[in-house]
Amino acid sequence: MVKLQRSDKNPILSPSNLPWENMLVFNPGAIMIKDKVYLIYRARAKDSIYSRLGLAVSTDGINFERFNEPMYYGKNHVDESLGIEDPRVVMIDDTVYLTYTAVSEDLDAEVNPNWKEKIAKKPRIALSTTKDFKEFVDYDIIIPGLSGKNSSLFPKIINGEHWLLYRAGAGKTYFAKSSNLTSWRNASPVFEERPGMWDSVRTGIGAPPIETSKGWLLFYHGVDEKNTYRLGIMLLDLHNPLKILYRSPEPIFEPETDYEKFGYINNVVFTCGAVEKDGKYFVYYGAADEVIGVATVEKELVLGLF
Repeated sequence: MVKLQRSDKNPILSPSNLPWENMLVFNPGAIMIKDKVYLIYRARAKDSIYSRLGLAVSTDGINFERFNEPMYYGKNHVDESLGIEDPRVVMIDDTVYLTYTAVSEDLDAEVNPNWKEKIAKKPRIALSTTKDFKEFVDYDIIIPGLSGKNSSLFPKIINGEHWLLYRAGAGKTYFAKSSNLTSWRNASPVFEERPGMWDSVRTGIGAPPIETSKGWLLFYHGVDEKNTYRLGIMLLDLHNPLKILYRSPEPIFEPETDYEKFGYINNVVFTCGAVEKDGKYFVYYGAADEVIGVATVEKELVLGLF
C-alpha cells in the first residue's frame, strides 16, 4: 500500500508572534506558480474565533517565507461572521481561483460536541479570484441556500464550463457544472462515508483534483467513530468524475507524531492542497488543527496503483 512520508522538517509552519496568527495555522491550500509553491493557509488569533487566510512562499516546498499581514480577510458580512476557513486553490490561465468555507452562526442547529467553540456553525461555499494575491474579485456565496463545505474547482475549463466538487451538509460529496461560476447545475453525488471502514463517519475532498494520465487524482479525508482524521486517495474518470476508478481500502496517512495527535483538536491530519514537484506529490496538511506539515509520495508509485 502506498503511504505518504512526512518531512523530518515538520511542522513547517507554526503559529507566530504576529497577532493575527499567534494561536493556530493550519489547513493550507497549495499551488505551483513558476517553480514556487504558494501556500494559502488558515490562521487564528488568541483573542478571536475568526479565521483569516495567510500566504507563504517556497522554492523547495519545505522552507517557506511568510508575510506580516493576512493575505485575505474575507468580506466581513453576515455569511462570514465567524470567519473564513479551509482554502483550496487552482490556477486556470493566469487567474487563481480560491474556494473557501464562509462561516456564520447557525441558530437552528445543535453545537457539535467535537468543537471547542461552543457555537453552532453554518458553513457556506464561497469563491474569490486573484492574479497577484493582493487584489481579489469576490463572487461571495456561489450556491445560495446550501449548507456546505470542502469545495474545490477542477484546474481547467472543460467544454466551456467550470467543474466543482463540494460536500453538502455532513453527508455526500457532489459534482456540479457552471458556465458563470454562480449558477451550478446537474449536481450529482460522487462519494460518501463507508460504514465499517477508516472513513466510516464523514468524508470530504482534500486537495483539488490533480489531472493525470490515469484520471483525476484526489487526496481526500475520512473520519472514523473516534473522530480520527486520516487521508486516502481516489481516482475519478477524466471525462466523467462521477465514476470512481479507485478508492483507498486503507488510509495512506494518519496521525502518528505528537504534533498530529495532540493539539487544538487531537488526531487530525487534514489536507487542502497538494502539488506535483520533482517527481513527487507534496501534500500539505493541518496537524491537530494547530500547525502545518508536509508529506510526500513518488508520483510513479501513486499512478502505479491504477
